[in-house]
Amino acid sequence: MNALSSRHPAPGENWDAIVIGSGIGGLAVAGLLSAHAAKRVLVLERHAVAGGFTHVFHRRGYEWDVGLHYVGEVDGPGGLARRAFDALTEGRLEWAPLPEVYDRAIIGGSPFDFVRGLEPFRTRLKGYFPRETDAIDRYLAAVIAARKASVPFFAAKSLPPPLAFLLGGVLRRGFLRWSDCTTAEVLDGLTRNPELKGVLLAQWGDYGLPPAQSSFAIHAMIASHYLQGASYPVGGAGRLAEAIAPVIERSGGRIVLNAEVTEILQEGGRAVGVRTRDGAEFRAPLVVSDAGARTTYERLLPPSSPGRQAALRELEGTPPSTGHLCLYVGVKHTAAELGIGGSNLWIHPGFDHDANLRRYEADRREPFPFAYLSFPSAKDPDFARRHPGRATVEVIAPIAFQAFAPWQHEPWRRRAPDYDALKREFARRLQDELVRQVPALAGKIDYAELSTPLSTRHFMNHAAGEMYGLAATPGRFRLRCCRPHTPVRNLFLTGQDVATLGIVGALAGGILTASAILRRNLTSSPAARRI
Repeated sequence: MNALSSRHPAPGENWDAIVIGSGIGGLAVAGLLSAHAAKRVLVLERHAVAGGFTHVFHRRGYEWDVGLHYVGEVDGPGGLARRAFDALTEGRLEWAPLPEVYDRAIIGGSPFDFVRGLEPFRTRLKGYFPRETDAIDRYLAAVIAARKASVPFFAAKSLPPPLAFLLGGVLRRGFLRWSDCTTAEVLDGLTRNPELKGVLLAQWGDYGLPPAQSSFAIHAMIASHYLQGASYPVGGAGRLAEAIAPVIERSGGRIVLNAEVTEILQEGGRAVGVRTRDGAEFRAPLVVSDAGARTTYERLLPPSSPGRQAALRELEGTPPSTGHLCLYVGVKHTAAELGIGGSNLWIHPGFDHDANLRRYEADRREPFPFAYLSFPSAKDPDFARRHPGRATVEVIAPIAFQAFAPWQHEPWRRRAPDYDALKREFARRLQDELVRQVPALAGKIDYAELSTPLSTRHFMNHAAGEMYGLAATPGRFRLRCCRPHTPVRNLFLTGQDVATLGIVGALAGGILTASAILRRNLTSSPAARRI
């Protein structure tokens, strides 16, 4: 039987574990429980395709990813993320390196390249800013120090609660010194050069908060993640779910699509299963939620659940991350014919990212605080085989959910005309920016479709259309409810809210949760040496 199916299993079937959601965090838990404990895992996915933000969609002969645009630390078998993906997929997932210049920031019209390798990147920065060599060295040292401090911090999350109570403070202390500071505070302590700061922080869209709002810890983890360059999955982002599914299936598990969980069932303060929207109940002695911390506590647990109110009070202080617009573009020419490479472009109107965002939030007619241009057909060497004679582009910009809130209760594809009019205006602006940066596309765009935060809300079940779960503020890393263990016995959380944001952050959340469930360190134990 295929592990990916829309046919629901019989309600009376026996399962060792149920996982809510098939994002990479949920798939990682299911795969690890299957591989290391031979558990029969049922993964329930509300969408018609598996993978969460790693899934792809198709229109008129084109294919786009929706959330995986590049991944660090997978170029070569020694990378941390590569070892984890290889273990989960049994080596079935291949990676194609992006060019040496994997990101190019264009700020106020001036280009700045992010190049592969710590020392080449250091040298390139010093070439741009020869009077700031000491500040650049101290910045890179801070990034690496914060990244190293994250290891014991996240390890503490998977410890049993009594042990975490005893050791957690010591394990978290070094990381919290970095995470309690905003990115702007740390950078202001390193240099007064606004242009250097603007360049160093040009990737802030990768974590969705500008310097004055984001924790320096999230900036450091993202920046260090790409120091050795970036890669893209051969065959597209959808290959992740396809490659993990056989591991789940081998132990008798399944990934069931179109199965929306609406409630976590409990007996005596213990999770015993779930109920889906169609009223079906599935039972297991272990339940794992990849639906996000706020969704789990607020929408899936009954009001009387142990610890629910305390968790919701704690979460009140941390907002959801930002929403985004994405223009999906298709062209009836190959990337090679158009002269398009795999380097990403970050377009900023000026070096002060906080000021750019403030102007845009005050008046959405102002320039986008950033526009991110990704070229998936140029990144994937298998794309031409699947879609000959075609190329795809994605243009992303941030947008607050409030801009589309008036239409949030209207059904997908049947919203009011003024919603469509607003979408057309944003689509036109993003397309204009794309053609301005890539003139070869002028007059050649065959298809374009815009997604909004309401698209994210509809497909990902994120109430505020957020793309990164909880916002990566300094306070986010002090949340005690964002760990695998919950106050409800046999209920665990996973995904990016447990660890950190993004595809690899959600993967790390899955590894931490599986470690907590099995009470084994799956990042270093001999049985999981490849992770």
